[in-house]
Amino acid sequence: MTNNITGAKALIESLKKENVEVIFGYPGGAMLPIYDELFDADIRHILVRHEQAAAHAADGYARATGKTGVCFATSGPGGTNLVTGIATAYMDSVPIVAVTGQVPRSLLGVDAFQEADITGITMPITKHNYLIKKAEDIPRVVKEAFYIASTGRPGPVLIDIPKDVTTDLLDFNYPKEVNLRSYKPIVAVNIEQLKQAASLITASEKPVIYAGGGIIISHAAEELLRFAELIKAPVTATLMGKGAFPDAHPLSVGMPGMHGTKYANYAIQESDLIIAVGARFDDRVTGKLESFAPSAKIIHIDIDPAEIKKNVRVDVPVVGDAKTVLTKLTSLIKQHQPKTSEWLKRVNKWKKDFPLHYKKNDMIKPQYVVECIYELYPDAVIVTEVGQNQMWAEQYFTYAKPRTFISSGGLGTMGYGFPAAIGAKIGRPDATVIDIAGDGSFQMNSQEIATAVQSEIPVVVAILNNGYLGMVHQWQELFFEERYSSTVIEESVDFVKLAEAYNAVGLRAVKPEEVKPILKEAVESGKPTIIDFIIDKTENVFPMVPAGAAINEIIDPE
Repeated sequence: MTNNITGAKALIESLKKENVEVIFGYPGGAMLPIYDELFDADIRHILVRHEQAAAHAADGYARATGKTGVCFATSGPGGTNLVTGIATAYMDSVPIVAVTGQVPRSLLGVDAFQEADITGITMPITKHNYLIKKAEDIPRVVKEAFYIASTGRPGPVLIDIPKDVTTDLLDFNYPKEVNLRSYKPIVAVNIEQLKQAASLITASEKPVIYAGGGIIISHAAEELLRFAELIKAPVTATLMGKGAFPDAHPLSVGMPGMHGTKYANYAIQESDLIIAVGARFDDRVTGKLESFAPSAKIIHIDIDPAEIKKNVRVDVPVVGDAKTVLTKLTSLIKQHQPKTSEWLKRVNKWKKDFPLHYKKNDMIKPQYVVECIYELYPDAVIVTEVGQNQMWAEQYFTYAKPRTFISSGGLGTMGYGFPAAIGAKIGRPDATVIDIAGDGSFQMNSQEIATAVQSEIPVVVAILNNGYLGMVHQWQELFFEERYSSTVIEESVDFVKLAEAYNAVGLRAVKPEEVKPILKEAVESGKPTIIDFIIDKTENVFPMVPAGAAINEIIDPE
């Protein structure tokens, strides 16, 4: 026990007890006592240029490392600027702890300067949040926050601390454990559910494994591989599940859904059994629900019971951690002799007949840029913005390991990629970290070039510059009679000059033969680098399932 320390010091000491290595934040009046204590602490602080970027950087750090990310913001607009990043983490089940300053307790509720009810605002987008009223509660609340954020289905937790609480004194005693009566993450797995699942699997002739981000969160990639090879079933991985199963493995059929591979969608639609693990059957995967996998029974394995049966009918629900469930299922059916040989022949024929494709010409194709990144840096951590760039990054880079693809999935947050890449590089300094960006999305948080330069974070941003808000422009082209309302942004900024204005490296490629040399120059510079790839404006993302269609009703021009 340490006697008579301030609430601010108790917060910093509590974060140290949780082995926090880095905090992404932006100071303000309500946070002054906390930042004063942080000045002498052996915790690295990364000063971002916008609070939204602090939340995204903490998120990217968490996804790249598996640890809980931490971000700071002041009261009022500081807290509200975190909201998009917190919502992004919530949708994708990412563990972050956000600490916000608040006006003094005596001013709560009177519309004081820079007051906002941040706990009320973030209630729908956090696993839990706290408004601390007593300094002595700080150690307990921090312990609980990290426990809640990182266990069960992970997610963001917010701690709001009035300024006068940070200056009050307390006797510091950090709790050794957490015991929350209302929060008990499910650990045990129902054996009857497992037996029912095993029975369906052994009877199946056309199974498909549908793997989601839960595989990565639970560190279950090896268990998934063993399970898939045991039952000899094709594996399709969601956007959040990229890297959970090696793309190059013969059983891999790529991503399903709106911009998934034809063969993944065909396999799902013709399967007799879907084994969903750590995935939530979101609308981008299922398409028209009434037409989704019409002949398949469904086993849904998820740690969050609220996700099971939420979107699709389920024949066998299995509530539990993916790693535990796959281990037990594999043990139950280890003597199984799969009946899938004919099914795999059919799936492999689809893979041969309907590969991902694009036509090359004398312009830079965005798909080619991604292929070159993979050829040069196959072990890179790829972070993406949102839009066409995100889909090309998913389709044309061959992912082999978990936590090498980082992207905003559920919320689809433009501006996510660059600050998330900064967080990922902090978490994995020895990795090559490349943000594959669009010219529209990058501009939403381009001010973070200053963060990367000041903190010497050598991330590379590969902008696929087509002068459009590409994905919306594509929809306008295909479904709105080419009425391009507010989606043309060409010649809006010189990204090379922008990079140089921030003292970063700016590079540009306009010909296909320039792509690889410039990528090498960017990575080898050891500095924050922005590459402006001037790509073919006519290129769109295919395959594509139109909104409201079944996932085998695919647009894919030759």
